[in-house]
Amino acid sequence: MRVLRATDYRVMPWKNGGGTTTEIAVSPDGAGLDDFDWRVSMARVERSGPFSNFAGIDRTLSVLEGEGIVLDVAGRPPQRVTAASQPFSFPADQPTSAALIAGPITDFNVMTRRSRILHSVERLAISTAAEIPAEAGSTLILCHRGHAIFPGAAPIRVGPLDTLLLGPDASVLRVQPAPDVTLFVIRIIAAA
Repeated sequence: MRVLRATDYRVMPWKNGGGTTTEIAVSPDGAGLDDFDWRVSMARVERSGPFSNFAGIDRTLSVLEGEGIVLDVAGRPPQRVTAASQPFSFPADQPTSAALIAGPITDFNVMTRRSRILHSVERLAISTAAEIPAEAGSTLILCHRGHAIFPGAAPIRVGPLDTLLLGPDASVLRVQPAPDVTLFVIRIIAAA
C-alpha cells in the first residue's frame, strides 16, 4: 500500500498541446503517453475543443470541479458530465470533442490499454465507516473531498486529491470519513 500525495504529482503537457495534465499514477512506472498500461490523471480544461486521441485506450472521465462538460464522442449521443453525474466511459481513440457548460473544469481521467487492462471507476460519498473491496490487480482510492482515515497498525490519513494505491494482495480496506468524504475508487485488472 502506497500513499500518493497531491503535492508530489507530476504535471505534464497534454498530448495535443492544448493544456496540462497532472499525472497521479502510471503503470509501468515512468511510462509515457504512448506506452502505458494504465494511467490516472487530472486536467484543468479552460476552453471547449477536441480531446487528444489515444490509440487502443479506454477512458473514463469524471468532473472534480466546475459546472461540467458535454462530450461528443463519435457515434454516440452527446453526454453531459458534471460533478454530480456518474463517471463516463468511452473509447479514447474515437474522435471526441468537449464543450464546457459554464466555465473551466477540473476533470479526472482513468485510461487503460484495451488489449491488456480493464478498469472501473466508482464515486462514493460516505459519512460513516465503510469497507471498500479491492481487486486482484490494483485499486486506487482518490480522496476528492474531505479527509479519510484508513485504520490499521499505522493508520493512514489522506486529504483532498491524495491517493491510496493498493497492490494485488489487498482484499478489503476499511475507511473512516472525517466527517463527510467523497472518494473515487478505481479498480484495474488484467484483461481476460
